[in-house]
Amino acid sequence: MTYSNTGRRRLRQLRRLAAAATRPTMWRGGVVVPATWWDGHPNFGDDLTPWILPEYGIAPVHRVASQARLSGVGSILEFLPEDFDGAIWGSGLMYGEPHPLPRAKVLAVRGHLTRELIGAPDDVALGDPGILVGRRLARPRAQWDVVLVPHGHHRRHEAFMSLAQSQGVRVRVVDVHQPAARAVREIASADAVVTTSLHGLVTADAYGIPAVWTMLEPPLSGGPFKFHDYESVITPGRSRFVAFDERMSLGDLVASASPAPSETVRRACDDLERSIARLSEVLGPLPRFPIGALGVMAGRG
Repeated sequence: MTYSNTGRRRLRQLRRLAAAATRPTMWRGGVVVPATWWDGHPNFGDDLTPWILPEYGIAPVHRVASQARLSGVGSILEFLPEDFDGAIWGSGLMYGEPHPLPRAKVLAVRGHLTRELIGAPDDVALGDPGILVGRRLARPRAQWDVVLVPHGHHRRHEAFMSLAQSQGVRVRVVDVHQPAARAVREIASADAVVTTSLHGLVTADAYGIPAVWTMLEPPLSGGPFKFHDYESVITPGRSRFVAFDERMSLGDLVASASPAPSETVRRACDDLERSIARLSEVLGPLPRFPIGALGVMAGRG
């Protein structure tokens, strides 16, 4: 059985709903919504949608884009059909190409670049919802001087992975193919973050940890677009990108790391929280949790 097997997908749905049921917010007027996010393989950035939303009284049940009423975390907007009339919350584009979504109820998008390319209003909330993890999970004590967060495509990049063997430095390599809570805790327990994964950068910013990002071979789909989109909100006019050179030491990379401005992060978090509070307002009445989850899982929500 593969990760995408129908049986395993249904089991993941049940586990996510069971996890949502442990959140007090879900028992105080919680709702259920058919939602879309990338669920083709395990990845902590994509797992943020079903992990974060229950903290705001919303239990998402995964649907393909054409059947969803909410688009969540990730570079997934190209999957939405042009006539999509559901809500968008913090999603972004993968490629820097126009993708108009004139009927969508845009609560928030990841950045200015995505906003312009989908034709969203100028006053829409901006930010990647992954940055809310700092408000939902207390930062653990520091255990690592540096964590490396290689994108799944870069786990076998020899020069980058060899940085983990740097002498005199406590280094942890974070496996992005694990549940969100585990990956977030590992990243949050570092004094500095070096990443080729966007949500490695986002998580570092959520906790005020100095971070730097780089690009490796093979290139990511869409190149650096999603990083630039995110940085247009969090560090406008400034990037923490450093071109990777195999002669670089870990110290060279960490020397370029810096935290995101705390006030900018706070503002993005406030805007994202205010926007998701409007979900029922823009979509209309949603099925109540937990009974409504059965109907949504059966495709009736």
